[in-house]
Amino acid sequence: MAGPLTVSTDILSDWLALYHAPGVGTVTLHRLLEHTPNLSDLRQLGSEQLRQLGLKQTSIDALRQPDQAAIEQDLNWHELPGNRIMCCHDPDYPPLLLQLPAPPPLLYIHGNAAILAEPQLAMVGSRNPSGSGQRTATEFARHLSAAGLTITSGLALGIDAASHQGALDAGGTTIAVMGTGLDRVYPARHRDLARQIAEQGALVSEFPVGTPPVAENFPRRNRIISGLSLGTLVVEAALRSGSLISARNAGEQGREVFAIPGSIHNPLARGCHHLIRQGAKLVETAQDVIDELGALASACVRQTDVAPADEAQPQPAELDVEYRQLLDNIEFESTSIDQLVTRSGLTPAEVSSMLLQLEMSGYIASSPGGIYNRLK
Repeated sequence: MAGPLTVSTDILSDWLALYHAPGVGTVTLHRLLEHTPNLSDLRQLGSEQLRQLGLKQTSIDALRQPDQAAIEQDLNWHELPGNRIMCCHDPDYPPLLLQLPAPPPLLYIHGNAAILAEPQLAMVGSRNPSGSGQRTATEFARHLSAAGLTITSGLALGIDAASHQGALDAGGTTIAVMGTGLDRVYPARHRDLARQIAEQGALVSEFPVGTPPVAENFPRRNRIISGLSLGTLVVEAALRSGSLISARNAGEQGREVFAIPGSIHNPLARGCHHLIRQGAKLVETAQDVIDELGALASACVRQTDVAPADEAQPQPAELDVEYRQLLDNIEFESTSIDQLVTRSGLTPAEVSSMLLQLEMSGYIASSPGGIYNRLK
């Protein structure tokens, strides 16, 4: 069912009229709210008064004659089961997000709106992570979710999706902050993932129904990901990654920033190393995150339930000498089958057969293109 309607349809219509007016952004809307908390009163102001408040004539015209089609579309969506449009004056508005200098005036929510006020950890990273990075994100999310934190991310490919999935696997809650209207899932291949998140958490956007994927909207949503959360954990990121925007937002918002280090040979570790040099907390286990959050998370997090990621892996069987020698040639970072043939002196057929056994025993993991990573 839809969340409780703590504002009337008439009041929400006033908010939507201004929200859909051209030239009225977040900063302008908050300036108007400071002057006139009751938005219906704006219609009583003269054009000159409205211009003094920063509105251009196109915005004034839209306020006099609102886009009724857009308003009706949003209101119809709002009335559907599981949907809610929440304004920043709503008592249920997420308290951490409300601390931002200019919080989103409206949030479109599909799922459980109540979890937006629960303690959250943002997890972000590369859209094209290494196999190791993707597994790390899933494991961290699984343990942190099992410990009581809601995992918040952006539904993107790579680390975002792995983080959401880890929380779902643990039976915990997860929030996807989207850069589109909630009637559009981007990327389209994540429709099923979005459905699972809505069932076990919530989908959130500041963009009205019908908003398509536009490049400039995705950096904007990053401030919401970090703004909802106690801290932001960057798993893998290149130096120019959008994930560093989320980390910078978190720092500017006074939230914790965490980064997982990687190999000096991995370009996707350079963003994390840069963050660590700038003061981000280096973390190696999920417990490190809980320890750093400290009192901020103590009320909600079950610390005894959190285990380092490597402790969650099944213990593999003992190896004979030949398999041990091959395993010693496989790095924790990516190693190709061609490298293993050269290092081991074995034939490609022998290496392939032994790799299959090592993977089935839990020692290694494979990635597309004949790439292997050591797990133990």
